[in-house]
Amino acid sequence: MAIPFTPVAAAALRYGAVAAIAYAAARRAQARRIDPAAEAAMEAAPEGLHIGHAPGQLNAAGRWRRAIRLGATGPGMEIDLAGLARLRLRRVA
Repeated sequence: MAIPFTPVAAAALRYGAVAAIAYAAARRAQARRIDPAAEAAMEAAPEGLHIGHAPGQLNAAGRWRRAIRLGATGPGMEIDLAGLARLRLRRVA
């Protein structure tokens, strides 16, 4: 009984192309400087979702922090998602 190598070769070629593109993108990526003022603003955001308003604008801030651990004594990782948004509507003459 012969083994059909054509489907296996096509899948290997497809996955190899995806891996080569991912490797090239990782090599070209450069570390960027983090703005301390923006980082401080994200740290100051309260936990949960908060929506506020002022005359002519709507502000929203949200933060979600969780620690995930693999097993009882396994390695862990902290996830911290924070976002700030502002919507301002002004009448233009």
